[in-house]
Amino acid sequence: MKILKWIGMAVGVLLLILAITATVLFLISKQHENKIYEIDVDPINYQFDDEAEMLSWGQHVATVRGCVECHGSNLGGDIFLEDPIVGVLVATNMTTGTGGIGSDYSDEDLVRSIRHGVRKDGKSVIFMPSHEYNVIDSKDMAALIGYIRSMGPIDSSHLPETNIGFPFRLMYTLSGGEIHLFPANIIDHSLPIPEPVENRSPIELGSYLATTCIGCHGGNYGGGKIPGVPPNWPDASNITMGGNLANYSSDQDFIKTMREGVTPLGVEMNPEFMPWKVFGSMTDEELSGLFVYLQSLPPVETGSR
Repeated sequence: MKILKWIGMAVGVLLLILAITATVLFLISKQHENKIYEIDVDPINYQFDDEAEMLSWGQHVATVRGCVECHGSNLGGDIFLEDPIVGVLVATNMTTGTGGIGSDYSDEDLVRSIRHGVRKDGKSVIFMPSHEYNVIDSKDMAALIGYIRSMGPIDSSHLPETNIGFPFRLMYTLSGGEIHLFPANIIDHSLPIPEPVENRSPIELGSYLATTCIGCHGGNYGGGKIPGVPPNWPDASNITMGGNLANYSSDQDFIKTMREGVTPLGVEMNPEFMPWKVFGSMTDEELSGLFVYLQSLPPVETGSR
């Protein structure tokens, strides 16, 4: 009986320790969520000569940078991830419609949220890859904001509020920054918005665009388990010459794959996990540059991220 008593006490102590640890991890996540950032944003000084050109390019930027993938083709907001562990993550309605931020956010507010990951209330955006958008230059940012402003009002009052699951908060805190739940926490806010570069070389253009691939494929593009996604998601591919990229004989193979969703080995890519239709919206020049840049990277072990 004494043994059972000691076992019961040990289990009780262990459960107490786990509860305290979980509470501490949860509170850390709440601290990151509620942190206030004071970010000064300079007005964008890039001006387009033609409004139609600006809107066309803005739509292109919104597509290839994945904005429409989460916020919807009309930028009216949408549920982009719903999972028992992760919770319910909702992309913001960017329009002036009911539930949207279009009427409340100035251009500077939009810049602050897009490239700094900071909302108008000073808190971090949630799970938006602003750390990948920090490199977007003033031309693309001006076009993107102009395009956002051009969208008609959408009513998103039917959408739920973002609700981060308790397990996901613990996973975030334990990940040591691997899960980018509150991206404002990992961005260098001192970096000025880049000036546009005319006539980028293919490798420069590819480097500029490839930041959008980092969220899934990792900082070294080696692929592997994607932090923070539901467990049923497949591993991201290794897109260096140490992995799948070695199967592409030319940039034309790469362009064809991004346009048709089938790899040179005949594997069909699932658009739910690999948004090839988004990247297939890039121009031939952009896709060719992306291929050249990825080809130039040192080959890494698959799964190394």
